[in-house]
Amino acid sequence: MKIGVSSYSFSRLLHEGTMSILEVPAKAKSMGFDAIEFSTLPLPPSETLSTFAPKLRHACEKAGIPVASYTIGADFLNGSDGDLGAEIKKTQEEVRIAEILGAPSMRHDATRGFPVEKRGARSFDAALPRLIEGCRAVTEFAAERGIRTMVENHGFFCQDSDRVEKLVAGVNHPNFGVLIDMGNFLCADEDPARAVGRLIGSAFHVHAKDFHTKPGTASNPGKGWFQTRGGNYLRGAIIGHGDVPIVQCLRIMKAAGYDGVLSIEFEGMEDPITGIALGLENLRRFAQEAGY
Repeated sequence: MKIGVSSYSFSRLLHEGTMSILEVPAKAKSMGFDAIEFSTLPLPPSETLSTFAPKLRHACEKAGIPVASYTIGADFLNGSDGDLGAEIKKTQEEVRIAEILGAPSMRHDATRGFPVEKRGARSFDAALPRLIEGCRAVTEFAAERGIRTMVENHGFFCQDSDRVEKLVAGVNHPNFGVLIDMGNFLCADEDPARAVGRLIGSAFHVHAKDFHTKPGTASNPGKGWFQTRGGNYLRGAIIGHGDVPIVQCLRIMKAAGYDGVLSIEFEGMEDPITGIALGLENLRRFAQEAGY
């Protein structure tokens, strides 16, 4: 099992200016990771994605760490002022960035959901045909370049495993699959192990993420916590310190024959380097327990 890390895990350090994105590959390698994925690149002044991506790829090659995936946003309902064709084209241009980075896969969102002012049918099924059209157009474009595309259980509206399953089944293309995030199912108040079991057959990539949880019947715990769709409370945790059944999810993955990259995405309040390092130590031990 190759264990990677998402650049998102270092985002606090990047925002503070104590680390640059070009330093992340070497840091990840020195910490013992096997691969790295990049999430929404923070661009230095005067750089564009197309001018900066080669520099980032060079930093990875110099550090000796492969790029596992590239993560971006997209919204086939609302993006590009509601112009589906324009949003598809914009997302396809991001495929070219993934190609420059040397990433074999790219994760993009499907949508954040209907705008508040939208009246009438606002169900996931009502949105599904348009989401299928957008995702299929992007994955067909990406397939020609040898890059697989994925959606993640992310963003509340497209977060439940049954909704993600419907989207993958609707696109019905061998180049299109899922980035499973173990922890994110809790944002939709869904059992992570049950959800992983449902989607693992379509997984191209997996995130290990942990959360501390508190019921919505309790008082608001304060800073660092956010609410799920059903009003429960979550706070990012070091892998193994929270309530996500990591080992159970890993056993499900092993039984299903998953042999792709498993990346840590750390969102905790702890010092990022400490949180990431402890998470890696625990995750390697958990993977061994699960038979990897």
